Amino acid sequence: MSGSRAEAEQKGGSRQRLQVNEYKENQNIADTSLRPVQTTVLGVTAKVCLVPFSLSNYNTGQLKRLKSLLDKNSNSEVTCKKSKKAEIKKSCRRILTPKMEATSSKEESTLQKSSLDVHAESNKWQYKSPSDTVVLSPDTESSQEGDSDEDTTPGLDDFSELSPYERKRLKNISENANFFASLQLSESAARFREMIKKRQPPESKRKKPKKKENETGCRRSMRLLKVDPSGVPLPAAPIQTVLEVDENPLIPPGPLEMTPENQDDDNALFKGFLQTWAEMSKTRSKNTEKELSSIKSYKVHLNGMVISEDTVCKVTRGSISSMAIHPSEMRTLVAAGAKSGQVGLWDVTHQPKEDGVYLFQPHSQPVSCLYFSPANPAHLLSLSYDGTLRCGDFSRAVFEEVYRDETRSFSSFDFLTEDASTLIVGHWDGSMSLVDRRTPGTSCEKLIKTSLSKIRTVHVHPVQRQYLITAGLRDIHVYDARCLNLSRNQPLISLTEHTKSIASAYFSPLTGNRVVTTCADCKLRIFDSSCISSKIPLLTTIRHNTITGRWLTRFQAVWDPKQEDCIVVGSMAQPRRVEVFHETGKWVHSFLGGECLASVCSINAMHPTRYILAGGNSSGRVHVFMN
Repeated sequence: MSGSRAEAEQKGGSRQRLQVNEYKENQNIADTSLRPVQTTVLGVTAKVCLVPFSLSNYNTGQLKRLKSLLDKNSNSEVTCKKSKKAEIKKSCRRILTPKMEATSSKEESTLQKSSLDVHAESNKWQYKSPSDTVVLSPDTESSQEGDSDEDTTPGLDDFSELSPYERKRLKNISENANFFASLQLSESAARFREMIKKRQPPESKRKKPKKKENETGCRRSMRLLKVDPSGVPLPAAPIQTVLEVDENPLIPPGPLEMTPENQDDDNALFKGFLQTWAEMSKTRSKNTEKELSSIKSYKVHLNGMVISEDTVCKVTRGSISSMAIHPSEMRTLVAAGAKSGQVGLWDVTHQPKEDGVYLFQPHSQPVSCLYFSPANPAHLLSLSYDGTLRCGDFSRAVFEEVYRDETRSFSSFDFLTEDASTLIVGHWDGSMSLVDRRTPGTSCEKLIKTSLSKIRTVHVHPVQRQYLITAGLRDIHVYDARCLNLSRNQPLISLTEHTKSIASAYFSPLTGNRVVTTCADCKLRIFDSSCISSKIPLLTTIRHNTITGRWLTRFQAVWDPKQEDCIVVGSMAQPRRVEVFHETGKWVHSFLGGECLASVCSINAMHPTRYILAGGNSSGRVHVFMN
């Protein structure tokens, strides 16, 4: 017994060692001769390793058992393939909703094809011969088991034989189908299509009335048809040529009689007015140079100047563009030039005030400059845009023509000599004319070209009369009248500090040591002209609103002849006023008139010896402040 048991144990041990050796051998073969093959099914890559083996390592019983298993699998493969196809179709029909059948039909066919490909691919890797065996890697098996556990759902239990990717894909399809079905997109699309349909307007079924042959038409005026009552057409009316009437007809050349438009020329008041002016010119007081008063005493005199209803009167019919005060010491006589070409004269001391106003029409366009002659105050010289310069002689009651050039437009003038025999005239085209009143005729002595494109004002130095200053568009030039010729003249000095359009530039009236300019940049500038050399320095800049707009005459700051270190200028401030500034830029005084001064006085003039201020506005009214 013991011997037989020992033999049995020996045989079992040898058999066990044989199995262990076979396992090790197979393990070595698998480690050394694995051939990885990758296959892709529905986007998922599976890793398959083919392991070779030999029949000598297996006994006949194992081979029979393996062969029976292969035969069984091959027999059941055909039946499983048909059953899987039917199950896939049935599950897809149950999951997909009727609203997504049209969109999922293509997916279903793709799914069927993919499942068949999977089975065909699996069949391709199943070997009927016992020489090869399919072995999946452990990582792939574990991942498949994990995915199958996670993606298992109650609605997909019948697809346990599908891959995890296919099961997950079917799950996504079912969820998307349910979501889109809940949105009811087809109903919304149909509703929107009905909303955007353009409704065709219904055709009007109104029938046009038919005209009756014997129906009488409506009656029409034979006069409008230009038909005679007898039925004969009237002859054509003669064509009348309409002549265009010029709004500003040019005044005929030659002297004009002083005929007031607002009063009768045979009136005794007018004759007395002319006689009064002639007498005042003979008994005028000569201007004598005197020292300037202090600013304190000057302010006292300004505070004593008042305005009343008696010193406000309408002198012209249009906006006032220039003003002058007669230098008489006995009476207050004011001259105003209007944009309509009128020249108005007003004797302020006459009562009633309406009877002291006389209106004349010596020009056809705006009167831009007025001066009483320094040699004979009975002469009033007026210059206009219409190209004429006239002298009103009140002793002879006539407006004489001094200079005429219809091809040019004049802007300003001044006296080159103290006896007022020679004049310098500025043109809007940038040229100047030298006029000698002693020469017969109405032409100029010399036409001078400058480097300016426009000339707004011309002013002569009161002491060194060979110098004159011109205000252009944005530059101010100083010329020497002795060196002016017919060609383009270059200025001695140019003032280029201005940034916008310039309105005026004037020397101080007594010494000429200062120059005041008015510019559209809301600044009044004062220059030192005491030594005219290569440059005139800027002394003071005064901030002042000079934007008058379209309908008001532009401001022009002028010097006070009595106090040449002070300037007078209009103001846009409320309440309306006329302001006085010192050359240092300090404010001196404001003329306020209350209800009597309710408008802007753009043009102002001061009496040369008396404390009298006259300001004109855009309505033709003159406001006078006096002691």
